[in-house]
Amino acid sequence: MRKVYDDASSALAGLLKDDMTIMAGGFGLCGIPETLIEAVRLSGVKGLTVISNNAGIDGVGLGRLLETRQIRKMISSYVGENATFAKQYLSGELEIEFNPQGTLAERIRAGGAGIPAFFTKTGVGTQVAEGKELRQFGDDTYVMEHSLFADLALVHAYRGDTEGNLVFRKTARNFNPMMATAAHVTVVEVEKLVEPGTIDPDHIHTPGIFVSRIIEVADTVKRIEQRTVRPRTAAVEGAH
Repeated sequence: MRKVYDDASSALAGLLKDDMTIMAGGFGLCGIPETLIEAVRLSGVKGLTVISNNAGIDGVGLGRLLETRQIRKMISSYVGENATFAKQYLSGELEIEFNPQGTLAERIRAGGAGIPAFFTKTGVGTQVAEGKELRQFGDDTYVMEHSLFADLALVHAYRGDTEGNLVFRKTARNFNPMMATAAHVTVVEVEKLVEPGTIDPDHIHTPGIFVSRIIEVADTVKRIEQRTVRPRTAAVEGAH
């Protein structure tokens, strides 16, 4: 089966529909499938439920879908960098399901592994546990969390071959590998596309069996979410 497509729009052709659930990899602005997200925006689909650690920032990544009001609900962990997100949430336009970050990661991993639910101590005694089943194991109370599985996963990888075997680089290996396993269809953008056999099997993070479609996005922009600078000290200046 041919997995390589010419561009993001063709890779997503026939997959997008209103009110669907989409997983989008990345952490902050690191490892986000920005090209695929932009293709979703251009498609005009709406009423989306998006599972992502965060919602990007204003004007970048998922922030673009928020600006066009294509997202109805976010299942996330951290959303503090996006003013549009906050405005829509406070005005009642956007529904949010908050998750502790580790719980979100495990819900996705469990979905990919075919595990319907699991128990965790995280969130017991807080709003996170409200309305959920509690169970006693030994001396401790645990809350049951349901796994997550999406219609479509959008993933960004550093390198991939034409069979869909993927390698992630450093911090960009965040939610991407888990999400690649937890959807009916996984579409991947890779920075470097190579022929099968080029990648050492021991270096593959996600096997191609999980990947349905793939595009190459060379020369991607490496954005910095928060840039912090400080004046050079006299000692440092003197040393140079």
